[in-house]
Amino acid sequence: MLTENVTKINQLLQTVPPGIVLQASWLTSRGYSPELQKYYRNSGWLKAWDTGAMVRSNDQPGYEGAVYALQNQSRFSIHPGGRTALGLLGKAHYLELKASQIWLFGGEKESLPAWFRNHPWPQKIKYKATSFLPPEKGLTDLALSGFSIKVSGATRAIMECLYLAPEKFDLSECFELMENLNDLRPLEVQALLEACTSVKVKRLFLYMAEKLNHSWFRYINLKNINLGKGKRSLVQGGTYIPKYQITVPPTLAKNEQ
Repeated sequence: MLTENVTKINQLLQTVPPGIVLQASWLTSRGYSPELQKYYRNSGWLKAWDTGAMVRSNDQPGYEGAVYALQNQSRFSIHPGGRTALGLLGKAHYLELKASQIWLFGGEKESLPAWFRNHPWPQKIKYKATSFLPPEKGLTDLALSGFSIKVSGATRAIMECLYLAPEKFDLSECFELMENLNDLRPLEVQALLEACTSVKVKRLFLYMAEKLNHSWFRYINLKNINLGKGKRSLVQGGTYIPKYQITVPPTLAKNEQ
């Protein structure tokens, strides 16, 4: 029995990359009973992370290793998005040496498990559950040390920033981030705009792209994008943009005709 237990833990450690969280429910589903998991903890192969989660005895995973577990063990769509994803992709207007705030996005029926929420991460974790974009669209694989996770691609990430604006993200910073996105792929932009259910996001995205005169904007077919009806006042005392029926901060609307 001892040899069998050692063989099983060796198989696990050989197939699962270092630096990730191991969820107890996932281990159980793969034939590692709660009793066996306890044996591995007592023997020093694994250590408790929080209720329902473990890690290798010498590991201290970052939030990325926790996201890996959610994506690959729970099959959640939860992923780094918004400004966090743009930073990871090198698309942020200015890069922080060490991000102090991490934005994660997931489906409207998904939530972070207790072991994730309760962990004392060095960064402030912000989570937004929403389905304004389909969970499978606009994501890209980000290679890390020993494993990879899915994060929002640049197009989806800026849309997530706009989704948070103006309540939780500044519109002027959204515009600054959009300035760097002069190499987006028109077909992907078109597909995400058509799939997006947030009128606010679509109008702001198109307004900013046109204002910045990005080359890919001319290839977007506006007729296939549902921009809804009626005006959207995003800020008080702002400037009204007739073409997109939105009211934006005066500083953002400078040079409007």
